[in-house]
Amino acid sequence: MTSLVQHITIDCADAYELARFWAEVLDSPLADDDHPGDPEALVRAPGAALLFVTVPEPKRAKNRVHLDVRPEDRTRDEEVERLLAVGATLVADHRRPNGRGWVTLADPEGNEFCVECSAGERAALTGTRLPVTADDVTLAVRLAVDVMAQAPGDGWRNPAGTLEWDCWETVEHLSDDLFSYAVQLCPRKPPQDRLVPYHFAPRREGGPWNMVFADPEAGSTGLLQTLEASGALLGAMVRTTPADVRSHHAWGLSDPEGFAAMGIVETLVHTHDVSAGLSLSWAPPRDLCDRVLARLFPDAPDDEDRWTVLLWSTGRAGLPGRDRVTSWKWHGAPL
Repeated sequence: MTSLVQHITIDCADAYELARFWAEVLDSPLADDDHPGDPEALVRAPGAALLFVTVPEPKRAKNRVHLDVRPEDRTRDEEVERLLAVGATLVADHRRPNGRGWVTLADPEGNEFCVECSAGERAALTGTRLPVTADDVTLAVRLAVDVMAQAPGDGWRNPAGTLEWDCWETVEHLSDDLFSYAVQLCPRKPPQDRLVPYHFAPRREGGPWNMVFADPEAGSTGLLQTLEASGALLGAMVRTTPADVRSHHAWGLSDPEGFAAMGIVETLVHTHDVSAGLSLSWAPPRDLCDRVLARLFPDAPDDEDRWTVLLWSTGRAGLPGRDRVTSWKWHGAPL
Protein backbone atom coordinates (compact mmCIF):
# COMPACT_ATOMS: atom_id res chain seq x y z
CA MET A 1 0.00 0.00 0.00
CA THR A 2 1.10 3.59 -0.56
CA SER A 3 0.40 6.89 1.15
CA LEU A 4 -1.37 9.80 -0.51
CA VAL A 5 -1.05 13.52 0.12
CA GLN A 6 -4.21 14.45 2.02
CA HIS A 7 -3.60 18.20 2.29
CA ILE A 8 -0.88 20.71 1.62
CA THR A 9 -0.89 22.68 4.88
CA ILE A 10 0.11 26.35 4.98
CA ASP A 11 0.66 28.31 8.21
CA CYS A 12 -0.66 31.86 8.08
CA ALA A 13 -1.97 34.81 10.09
CA ASP A 14 -5.58 34.60 8.88
CA ALA A 15 -6.64 31.19 7.60
CA TYR A 16 -10.00 32.21 6.19
CA GLU A 17 -8.80 35.30 4.31
CA LEU A 18 -5.80 33.54 2.80
CA ALA A 19 -7.98 30.58 1.83
CA ARG A 20 -10.32 32.99 0.03
CA PHE A 21 -7.40 34.26 -2.05
CA TRP A 22 -6.30 30.75 -3.00
CA ALA A 23 -9.87 29.73 -3.78
CA GLU A 24 -9.85 32.57 -6.32
CA VAL A 25 -6.47 31.47 -7.71
CA LEU A 26 -7.56 27.86 -8.18
CA ASP A 27 -11.25 28.50 -8.94
CA SER A 28 -12.04 25.98 -6.21
CA PRO A 29 -14.51 26.17 -3.31
CA LEU A 30 -13.83 26.59 0.38
CA ALA A 31 -15.23 23.91 2.67
CA ASP A 32 -18.88 24.57 3.51
CA ASP A 33 -18.21 24.88 7.23
CA ASP A 34 -15.41 27.49 6.95
CA HIS A 35 -16.23 31.03 8.16
CA PRO A 36 -14.36 34.30 8.85
CA GLY A 37 -12.24 34.02 11.97
CA ASP A 38 -11.95 30.23 11.89
CA PRO A 39 -8.48 28.95 12.85
CA GLU A 40 -8.46 26.60 9.87
CA ALA A 41 -9.85 26.81 6.33
CA LEU A 42 -9.81 24.25 3.52
CA VAL A 43 -9.72 24.88 -0.24
CA ARG A 44 -10.91 21.79 -2.09
CA ALA A 45 -8.43 22.01 -4.95
CA PRO A 46 -8.04 19.19 -7.52
CA GLY A 47 -5.37 16.72 -6.48
CA ALA A 48 -4.46 17.68 -2.92
CA ALA A 49 -6.56 20.19 -1.00
CA LEU A 50 -4.95 23.25 0.59
CA LEU A 51 -5.37 23.54 4.37
CA PHE A 52 -4.66 26.94 5.90
CA VAL A 53 -3.93 27.07 9.63
CA THR A 54 -3.69 30.25 11.70
CA VAL A 55 -0.47 30.43 13.76
CA PRO A 56 0.85 33.22 16.03
CA GLU A 57 4.35 33.60 14.55
CA PRO A 58 4.86 35.66 11.34
CA LYS A 59 6.56 34.47 8.17
CA ARG A 60 10.27 35.39 8.38
CA ALA A 61 12.06 33.75 5.44
CA LYS A 62 11.62 32.39 1.93
CA ASN A 63 9.43 29.29 1.69
CA ARG A 64 11.36 26.02 1.55
CA VAL A 65 8.33 24.49 -0.25
CA HIS A 66 6.16 26.40 -2.70
CA LEU A 67 3.31 25.77 -5.14
CA ASP A 68 3.64 25.89 -8.94
CA VAL A 69 0.46 27.05 -10.68
CA ARG A 70 -0.31 26.09 -14.28
CA PRO A 71 -3.28 27.83 -15.93
CA GLU A 72 -5.73 25.60 -17.80
CA ASP A 73 -7.66 28.00 -20.04
CA ARG A 74 -5.39 31.05 -20.04
CA THR A 75 -1.79 31.75 -21.01
CA ARG A 76 0.90 32.14 -18.38
CA ASP A 77 0.99 35.91 -18.91
CA GLU A 78 -2.80 36.25 -18.73
CA GLU A 79 -2.77 34.29 -15.48
CA VAL A 80 -0.06 36.48 -13.98
CA GLU A 81 -2.10 39.60 -14.72
CA ARG A 82 -5.24 38.01 -13.26
CA LEU A 83 -3.50 36.99 -10.04
CA LEU A 84 -1.88 40.39 -9.60
CA ALA A 85 -5.37 41.89 -9.89
CA VAL A 86 -6.78 39.66 -7.12
CA GLY A 87 -4.04 40.42 -4.58
CA ALA A 88 -0.78 38.70 -5.51
CA THR A 89 2.48 40.65 -5.71
CA LEU A 90 5.42 40.24 -8.08
CA VAL A 91 8.56 38.68 -6.56
CA ALA A 92 10.68 37.77 -9.60
CA ASP A 93 10.15 37.54 -13.36
CA HIS A 94 11.90 34.56 -14.96
CA ARG A 95 10.18 34.75 -18.37
CA ARG A 96 12.45 34.27 -21.38
CA PRO A 97 12.21 35.80 -24.86
CA ASN A 98 11.53 32.38 -26.42
CA GLY A 99 8.29 31.97 -24.41
CA ARG A 100 9.68 29.66 -21.72
CA GLY A 101 10.20 30.46 -18.05
CA TRP A 102 7.98 31.36 -15.13
CA VAL A 103 6.94 34.21 -12.84
CA THR A 104 7.31 34.09 -9.06
CA LEU A 105 4.50 35.80 -7.15
CA ALA A 106 3.59 36.05 -3.48
CA ASP A 107 0.15 35.65 -1.95
CA PRO A 108 -1.24 38.34 0.42
CA GLU A 109 0.79 36.92 3.34
CA GLY A 110 4.04 36.71 1.38
CA ASN A 111 4.07 32.99 0.54
CA GLU A 112 5.90 32.57 -2.75
CA PHE A 113 4.45 30.58 -5.64
CA CYS A 114 5.26 30.30 -9.34
CA VAL A 115 3.10 30.63 -12.44
CA GLU A 116 4.20 28.25 -15.21
CA CYS A 117 3.30 28.09 -18.90
CA SER A 118 -0.02 26.47 -19.73
CA ALA A 119 -0.13 22.99 -21.21
CA GLY A 120 -1.00 24.51 -24.59
CA GLU A 121 2.00 26.82 -24.48
CA ARG A 122 4.27 23.91 -23.53
CA ALA A 123 2.94 21.85 -26.42
CA ALA A 124 3.55 24.71 -28.86
CA LEU A 125 7.10 25.21 -27.55
CA THR A 126 8.01 21.52 -27.78
CA GLY A 127 6.07 20.61 -30.92
CA THR A 128 4.07 17.91 -29.13
CA ARG A 129 0.34 17.30 -28.99
CA LEU A 130 -1.75 17.97 -25.92
CA PRO A 131 -2.96 14.77 -24.23
CA VAL A 132 -6.64 13.95 -23.77
CA THR A 133 -7.39 13.85 -20.04
CA ALA A 134 -10.02 12.84 -17.51
CA ASP A 135 -10.87 16.53 -17.15
CA ASP A 136 -11.67 16.59 -20.88
CA VAL A 137 -14.14 13.72 -20.37
CA THR A 138 -15.79 15.61 -17.52
CA LEU A 139 -16.01 18.79 -19.59
CA ALA A 140 -17.49 17.08 -22.65
CA VAL A 141 -20.18 15.29 -20.66
CA ARG A 142 -21.05 18.38 -18.61
CA LEU A 143 -21.44 20.51 -21.74
CA ALA A 144 -23.57 17.83 -23.41
CA VAL A 145 -25.87 17.44 -20.40
CA ASP A 146 -26.26 21.21 -20.05
CA VAL A 147 -27.32 21.52 -23.69
CA MET A 148 -29.71 18.57 -23.67
CA ALA A 149 -31.29 19.76 -20.40
CA GLN A 150 -32.71 22.67 -22.41
CA ALA A 151 -34.81 20.35 -24.58
CA PRO A 152 -38.60 20.36 -24.34
CA GLY A 153 -40.06 17.28 -22.71
CA ASP A 154 -41.97 16.03 -25.74
CA GLY A 155 -39.23 15.61 -28.36
CA TRP A 156 -37.19 12.69 -27.07
CA ARG A 157 -38.77 10.20 -29.45
CA ASN A 158 -37.83 12.30 -32.48
CA PRO A 159 -35.20 10.76 -34.78
CA ALA A 160 -31.66 11.70 -33.71
CA GLY A 161 -30.30 13.40 -36.81
CA THR A 162 -29.53 10.83 -39.51
CA LEU A 163 -29.43 7.89 -37.08
CA GLU A 164 -32.01 5.09 -37.01
CA TRP A 165 -32.48 5.66 -33.28
CA ASP A 166 -34.57 8.28 -31.56
CA CYS A 167 -33.06 10.90 -29.25
CA TRP A 168 -33.80 8.93 -26.07
CA GLU A 169 -32.17 5.77 -27.46
CA THR A 170 -29.15 7.75 -28.63
CA VAL A 171 -28.52 9.17 -25.17
CA GLU A 172 -28.91 5.66 -23.72
CA HIS A 173 -26.39 4.42 -26.28
CA LEU A 174 -24.00 7.23 -25.33
CA SER A 175 -24.36 6.42 -21.62
CA ASP A 176 -23.66 2.79 -22.48
CA ASP A 177 -20.54 3.74 -24.50
CA LEU A 178 -19.08 5.72 -21.62
CA PHE A 179 -19.89 2.95 -19.15
CA SER A 180 -18.39 0.32 -21.46
CA TYR A 181 -15.13 2.24 -21.86
CA ALA A 182 -14.89 2.73 -18.10
CA VAL A 183 -15.38 -0.93 -17.22
CA GLN A 184 -12.76 -2.04 -19.74
CA LEU A 185 -10.21 -0.34 -17.46
CA CYS A 186 -11.62 -1.66 -14.16
CA PRO A 187 -10.31 -5.23 -13.72
CA ARG A 188 -6.89 -5.77 -12.16
CA LYS A 189 -5.94 -7.39 -15.46
CA PRO A 190 -8.04 -5.62 -18.12
CA PRO A 191 -9.05 -8.05 -20.89
CA GLN A 192 -7.08 -7.69 -24.10
CA ASP A 193 -9.09 -10.08 -26.26
CA ARG A 194 -12.73 -9.33 -25.42
CA LEU A 195 -15.14 -6.96 -23.72
CA VAL A 196 -15.86 -7.33 -20.03
CA PRO A 197 -18.75 -9.84 -20.31
CA TYR A 198 -21.79 -7.84 -19.34
CA HIS A 199 -25.00 -8.82 -21.12
CA PHE A 200 -25.85 -6.69 -24.16
CA ALA A 201 -29.36 -6.61 -25.64
CA PRO A 202 -31.65 -4.19 -27.51
CA ARG A 203 -34.95 -2.97 -26.11
CA ARG A 204 -36.52 -3.18 -29.54
CA GLU A 205 -35.62 -4.57 -32.93
CA GLY A 206 -33.32 -2.06 -34.60
CA GLY A 207 -32.50 -0.30 -31.33
CA PRO A 208 -29.03 -0.01 -29.83
CA TRP A 209 -27.50 -3.04 -28.11
CA ASN A 210 -26.79 -1.78 -24.59
CA MET A 211 -26.00 -3.11 -21.16
CA VAL A 212 -27.13 0.20 -19.61
CA PHE A 213 -30.66 1.57 -20.00
CA ALA A 214 -32.42 4.48 -18.31
CA ASP A 215 -35.70 3.95 -16.46
CA PRO A 216 -38.39 5.55 -18.67
CA GLU A 217 -40.36 6.44 -15.54
CA ALA A 218 -37.53 8.81 -14.51
CA GLY A 219 -38.10 11.00 -17.57
CA SER A 220 -35.46 13.05 -19.35
CA THR A 221 -33.98 14.19 -16.03
CA GLY A 222 -33.22 10.58 -15.13
CA LEU A 223 -31.92 9.90 -18.63
CA LEU A 224 -29.39 12.72 -18.32
CA GLN A 225 -28.41 11.51 -14.85
CA THR A 226 -27.40 8.17 -16.38
CA LEU A 227 -25.27 10.07 -18.87
CA GLU A 228 -23.58 12.09 -16.14
CA ALA A 229 -22.99 8.98 -14.04
CA SER A 230 -21.42 7.04 -16.91
CA GLY A 231 -19.23 10.01 -17.80
CA ALA A 232 -18.08 10.31 -14.19
CA LEU A 233 -17.15 6.61 -14.14
CA LEU A 234 -15.06 6.96 -17.28
CA GLY A 235 -13.38 10.11 -15.97
CA ALA A 236 -12.53 8.39 -12.70
CA MET A 237 -11.04 5.34 -14.42
CA VAL A 238 -8.98 7.44 -16.85
CA ARG A 239 -7.68 9.52 -13.95
CA THR A 240 -6.63 6.54 -11.83
CA THR A 241 -5.49 3.93 -14.38
CA PRO A 242 -1.74 3.81 -15.17
CA ALA A 243 -0.92 5.04 -18.66
CA ASP A 244 0.74 1.74 -19.64
CA VAL A 245 -2.47 -0.29 -19.15
CA ARG A 246 -4.02 -1.72 -22.33
CA SER A 247 -7.53 -3.09 -22.80
CA HIS A 248 -9.70 -4.44 -25.59
CA HIS A 249 -11.72 -2.34 -28.00
CA ALA A 250 -13.39 -3.61 -31.15
CA TRP A 251 -10.88 -1.61 -33.21
CA GLY A 252 -7.82 -2.77 -31.28
CA LEU A 253 -6.09 -2.41 -27.94
CA SER A 254 -6.25 1.03 -26.37
CA ASP A 255 -4.86 2.87 -23.36
CA PRO A 256 -6.66 5.11 -20.83
CA GLU A 257 -6.10 8.20 -22.96
CA GLY A 258 -7.55 6.38 -25.97
CA PHE A 259 -10.68 5.40 -24.05
CA ALA A 260 -11.01 9.00 -22.84
CA ALA A 261 -10.76 10.30 -26.41
CA MET A 262 -13.24 7.70 -27.68
CA GLY A 263 -15.70 8.65 -24.97
CA ILE A 264 -15.36 12.32 -25.83
CA VAL A 265 -15.89 11.75 -29.55
CA GLU A 266 -18.97 9.66 -28.80
CA THR A 267 -20.24 12.45 -26.54
CA LEU A 268 -19.61 15.27 -28.99
CA VAL A 269 -21.01 13.62 -32.10
CA HIS A 270 -24.02 11.97 -30.44
CA THR A 271 -24.90 15.26 -28.80
CA HIS A 272 -24.81 16.64 -32.34
CA ASP A 273 -27.23 13.91 -33.43
CA VAL A 274 -29.56 14.50 -30.48
CA SER A 275 -29.41 18.28 -30.91
CA ALA A 276 -30.55 17.89 -34.51
CA GLY A 277 -33.56 15.89 -33.34
CA LEU A 278 -34.41 18.32 -30.53
CA SER A 279 -33.67 21.56 -32.46
CA LEU A 280 -30.88 22.56 -30.08
CA SER A 281 -27.71 24.51 -30.84
CA TRP A 282 -24.49 22.60 -30.18
CA ALA A 283 -20.86 23.55 -30.87
CA PRO A 284 -18.18 22.15 -28.52
CA PRO A 285 -14.89 23.97 -27.79
CA ARG A 286 -12.37 24.08 -30.61
CA ASP A 287 -9.44 23.00 -28.42
CA LEU A 288 -11.33 19.94 -27.16
CA CYS A 289 -12.09 18.89 -30.74
CA ASP A 290 -8.45 19.48 -31.67
CA ARG A 291 -7.15 17.23 -28.88
CA VAL A 292 -9.37 14.27 -29.76
CA LEU A 293 -8.66 14.68 -33.47
CA ALA A 294 -4.92 14.57 -32.77
CA ARG A 295 -5.36 11.42 -30.67
CA LEU A 296 -7.88 9.40 -32.70
CA PHE A 297 -7.70 10.91 -36.21
CA PRO A 298 -4.02 11.88 -36.59
CA ASP A 299 -4.39 12.15 -40.38
CA ALA A 300 -7.40 14.49 -40.22
CA PRO A 301 -7.21 17.71 -42.27
CA ASP A 302 -5.79 20.73 -40.47
CA ASP A 303 -8.67 23.06 -41.41
CA GLU A 304 -9.26 25.83 -38.88
CA ASP A 305 -12.82 24.74 -37.97
CA ARG A 306 -11.91 21.71 -35.85
CA TRP A 307 -15.53 20.87 -34.98
CA THR A 308 -16.46 20.60 -38.65
CA VAL A 309 -13.35 18.46 -39.22
CA LEU A 310 -14.49 16.12 -36.43
CA LEU A 311 -17.99 15.93 -37.91
CA TRP A 312 -16.45 15.23 -41.33
CA SER A 313 -14.16 12.55 -39.86
CA THR A 314 -17.18 10.76 -38.39
CA GLY A 315 -19.28 11.00 -41.57
CA ARG A 316 -21.64 13.72 -40.33
CA ALA A 317 -20.65 16.76 -42.40
CA GLY A 318 -19.03 17.80 -45.63
CA LEU A 319 -15.69 19.56 -45.86
CA PRO A 320 -14.88 21.92 -48.77
CA GLY A 321 -12.62 20.31 -51.34
CA ARG A 322 -12.93 16.81 -49.88
CA ASP A 323 -15.15 13.82 -50.52
CA ARG A 324 -17.79 13.04 -47.95
CA VAL A 325 -16.70 10.30 -45.51
CA THR A 326 -18.94 7.23 -45.81
CA SER A 327 -16.86 4.74 -43.84
CA TRP A 328 -14.60 5.73 -40.95
CA LYS A 329 -12.58 4.28 -38.12
CA TRP A 330 -10.57 5.98 -35.40
CA HIS A 331 -7.05 5.09 -34.27
CA GLY A 332 -7.54 3.95 -30.69
CA ALA A 333 -4.11 2.39 -30.21
CA PRO A 334 -1.48 4.48 -28.38
CA LEU A 335 0.29 6.81 -30.78
